[in-house]
Amino acid sequence: MSKRSPASILVVDVGGTHVKLLASGRRTAVKLPSGPTLRPAAMVAAIVAATRNWRYDRVSIGYPGPVIAGRALHEPANLGPGWVGFDFRAAFGRPVKLVNDAAMQALGSYRGGRMLFLGLGTGLGSAMIVDGVLEPMELAHLPYRHGKTYEDYLGKRGLERLGKKKWRRHVLDVCARLKAAVEADYVVLGGGNVKKLSALPPGLLRGDNSNAFLGGFRLWKANRASGVARRR
Repeated sequence: MSKRSPASILVVDVGGTHVKLLASGRRTAVKLPSGPTLRPAAMVAAIVAATRNWRYDRVSIGYPGPVIAGRALHEPANLGPGWVGFDFRAAFGRPVKLVNDAAMQALGSYRGGRMLFLGLGTGLGSAMIVDGVLEPMELAHLPYRHGKTYEDYLGKRGLERLGKKKWRRHVLDVCARLKAAVEADYVVLGGGNVKKLSALPPGLLRGDNSNAFLGGFRLWKANRASGVARRR
């Protein structure tokens, strides 16, 4: 009896500047342009064209916004309209798992125990994994200081307003507060602006945007022995 070949997965990491693609068995990611006019149908068409010589039978998508039960809850702030209610499975003609982009990167960054993930990018992404169970979170818009939110301080606008030195201090302060609040064993910092941080204290780990691809592959692993389990 022949063994069933493993599924080949296409991972799509949707960002405000680029859409990044990587499939099982490939080493180099492909970047496609994104931006404030990008609609989901146009994105899928561009992906299909860019991957016409690739083989994949499942798709993982990291979406820059809240996702509930595999569906986008709100339109993304930095892309065009039409994402809420869009049928990605029909568009790709394959099974699709849609998750928040921070949750997908968190999944790829997980090293066991209780992990809090914070994505330092245009906004502030967040997710938690406890003993292998992923729980997307929306911490960005909680109040922090002077009537402003965590995202106002740690996101791109905060970095530009505060300057790098003060921004770094607030990143460390927020990490300490949230780590204590959720009783995390460690905090992983990902997103494009993590490279602007210098040395990190114990309990804070530097993530990498490429972990989003590993997270996308892990989404399709169904059992806890794989290192990841998901809430349904």
